[in-house]
Amino acid sequence: MSLSRRQVAGAALAAIPLTAGTAHAGGRRSRALFVAGDSTAAQKFADAAPETGWGMALPFLLHKEWRVANHAVNGRSSKSFVDEGRLDAILGVIEPGDLLLIQFAHNDEKKDDPARYTEPWTTYQEHLRLYVDGARARGARPVLATAVERRRFDAAGNAVPSHGEYPAAMRALAEREGVALLDVQALSLALWQELGAEETKRYFNWTSTEQDNTHFNPPGAIAVARLVVRELLRTRVLAPRDVRRLEEEIPEEWITWPEPAA
Repeated sequence: MSLSRRQVAGAALAAIPLTAGTAHAGGRRSRALFVAGDSTAAQKFADAAPETGWGMALPFLLHKEWRVANHAVNGRSSKSFVDEGRLDAILGVIEPGDLLLIQFAHNDEKKDDPARYTEPWTTYQEHLRLYVDGARARGARPVLATAVERRRFDAAGNAVPSHGEYPAAMRALAEREGVALLDVQALSLALWQELGAEETKRYFNWTSTEQDNTHFNPPGAIAVARLVVRELLRTRVLAPRDVRRLEEEIPEEWITWPEPAA
């Protein structure tokens, strides 16, 4: 089913927490971290459990004055997210001082799907620039994040990168445009290498009926969210006072999957 831009915008607005735009004591407004991305980051619902997007774990790592507005959606590329009006929905509500975290590549890579495919050094960068320019025009700060790696190992047990030229293209764009870059691709690849082929199964959506090497379960989502937050600190997008529980265990049962909206 194809949604109109108005329907997409309405759904996105309905998904934003009721605390949006509220002021704390002293008149300071809570700030928001918006996530634009694909299924690896997206909110999952009860029918998908235990699959978990890393965006679902972010609220446990950020101070309560930050709220997470997770607009990531399964199956979207930097192009299709824009074409469906989802970037417009974010730009319609984002405010000065907010962050827009942008992670795409998994679906941009699909050459056989013209609705989603982008070429790394041309149309991928062109679409990413729409997010960067749109956030800046509204006084918000764009943050680019290279795509988290899939679980792939060669016969020698080495973690193998799967995103081709897309991470390099995003790094180059970030440098050229002066945008903070979270190198989640490099960090996640290093983490999978450290854990090894067998241990990483505990981080991905491996169940009795499914062997998914792209999407996460709660431990995997929490681990990737930690990488994201550490990078937000390293790049000074966030300050230490903005972060909590970074070195603490986060119970898996804190992750919940709501029923899908009717």
